[in-house]
Amino acid sequence: MRARTGQACQIRGLLAEFGIVMPRGIANIKQVPKLLQVAGKELPAPFCRLIERLLAHLKELDRQARELEEQIVDWHERSEPSRRLAKIPGIGPITASALVASISDVRCFKNGRELAAWLGLVPRQHSSGGKPIVLGISKRGDRYLRTLLVHGARSVIVRALKRDDDRGSWLKKLLDRRHVNIATVALAHKTVRTVWALLAHDREYCPNYQSRPVAA
Repeated sequence: MRARTGQACQIRGLLAEFGIVMPRGIANIKQVPKLLQVAGKELPAPFCRLIERLLAHLKELDRQARELEEQIVDWHERSEPSRRLAKIPGIGPITASALVASISDVRCFKNGRELAAWLGLVPRQHSSGGKPIVLGISKRGDRYLRTLLVHGARSVIVRALKRDDDRGSWLKKLLDRRHVNIATVALAHKTVRTVWALLAHDREYCPNYQSRPVAA
């Protein structure tokens, strides 16, 4: 995916040097052949051939990305833990399969917070003179997994902001009092704790689950 994005940026950058400015996004690269036909007479022939060669390479990278994604989805459908994790909002086949493949045994973590700390989704602390100071998240652990979880949480928040039927939910209350970026990380942290609970106790995801107080 990074190679495909880099190839698209290279094509857009080369076109910009000749005055053809394109908006960002790989989807806009599909317009390049039409642009070459319109401005072909004003562009050097070697340059046009170079762009065509880069476009062919981009198509090959796109084909390989789709092929790898199909393999991941196929593995996900054959993995029972991965299918259970995909029921959590903000987690799809890619994230679920990555979590199951990276966490060999979730029971090596005592609780969900330890798993979140392993992924770098807990605040850093700096204490001096008995005064604790909470900083940003530690960003330790697997950066790829953390990125997937944060992007998934962001997609859940986007959908939540468009709905008005769950104003009393935990997420809506959090968004009312905290910045959306803070709420995104908090939701990703909560998602990780849910992942630990499902894998550690072999449970199915329940949207309306409420934890019971521990008896004294």
